[in-house]
Amino acid sequence: MIRLRHLAVFATFSVEIALAGPLANYTVASDAIAQPLEARVGDPTRGRAVVLDRTVGNCLICHSVPNEPDELFQGDIGPSLAGIGSRMTSGQIRLRIIDQRLLNKNTVMPPYYSITDLNRVANRYAGNPVLTAQQIEDVVAFLAALRE
Repeated sequence: MIRLRHLAVFATFSVEIALAGPLANYTVASDAIAQPLEARVGDPTRGRAVVLDRTVGNCLICHSVPNEPDELFQGDIGPSLAGIGSRMTSGQIRLRIIDQRLLNKNTVMPPYYSITDLNRVANRYAGNPVLTAQQIEDVVAFLAALRE
């Protein structure tokens, strides 16, 4: 069962999402999810592995990552991830990885931590998020460390 509670307050919004199943609860405030999922601590080394692994996160299909000369055919559909930690807070990065649709319903970026309102889902992801809560936090830690 999925329960969504929307609370709108003038120029900002807050959404508390409580989902049954494998997903952790989180709160969206403005354009960020400030608190780590399940109070987990991310590891940037593991996050780098997720970002570069084309069978897990597949981030490189759309984004380029700085200082990774051995990674060929990096994408240019999405913005370069160079310096993202200087441009966004960890909470802003977290929201965009969890579900960019919360900010832009027409985004081409897939939601990595959602199981609702999805189209053409591969069998292995039916009812499951692409990344676990720990993987999300690891990727956030890696990206937040990418500074100009």
